Amino acid sequence: MTDGATQSFVDKWLAVQPQQRVALPFVDESVRDAHVALAAFEQELIASAYGVREPQVAAAKLQWWAEELSGAAASGGRHPLTKQLFADERARRVPADRWLAPVLAAMAQLEQGTPADFHAQVTASRGMHGALAALENAWWFGADAPVEAASRIATLSHLVFALSRLELDAERERLPLPMSRLARHGLSRGHLKEDTPARREALKAQLAELAAGLREALALGEPLSTFRGLEGRTALSTARAAAKATEPFRELHLRQSRSGPATAIRAWLAARHAGRFG
Repeated sequence: MTDGATQSFVDKWLAVQPQQRVALPFVDESVRDAHVALAAFEQELIASAYGVREPQVAAAKLQWWAEELSGAAASGGRHPLTKQLFADERARRVPADRWLAPVLAAMAQLEQGTPADFHAQVTASRGMHGALAALENAWWFGADAPVEAASRIATLSHLVFALSRLELDAERERLPLPMSRLARHGLSRGHLKEDTPARREALKAQLAELAAGLREALALGEPLSTFRGLEGRTALSTARAAAKATEPFRELHLRQSRSGPATAIRAWLAARHAGRFG
């Protein structure tokens, strides 16, 4: 589907979102490689923003991407994904600021701490993830396509995924649970690595709010790429089930790696929805 230079980046994207393998056959073959390259590119930016524990190293990576994207329209880029994307004429139809916006938002959030409450958490995360959704919708549907639903889904799906890293990120400056949620359930940073009744209740409450937000976003009926539509439907199913589970953290992990007939149905629905706008 892609050449050797880009396949490793596609593999990294599919490792994070394995359900997207099911979506690939539902995407028009004539544009599939270009859409997959954009998805892999988004994952590279997300990995640069969250995958490095040292803020200085993350800042350096993001600065590299800012320089790369600033000159890509003229030079064609240096990174394999940038080269593939900017060889496609649709890259030039996307406003230049859409390419830079996710990187600038990621750089701005590097030093942010744990948000005060759920609303503040969504607002903080939407800077980068909303910008990625706006870029994606411009690529798939044109620069004037609505982006509210896509921005919400990108943000809330990220926050569902962030919860699955709760134990790994317990020492980070920005925690996956907002401060008000921690206080309400009597949790400190050190408690997040322990499976306790209080942590379970905090996770359930967070997941229930995320599920409600995802349900509302999907109901807006706005343009969503096939990949974004599947991501949102998967995140909603995951959050809803984990919020009701006896062991929500375990359920989160089980569902994020699960793929089956339900995933195929969600992928088909996502592709049918995308086809209404594309």
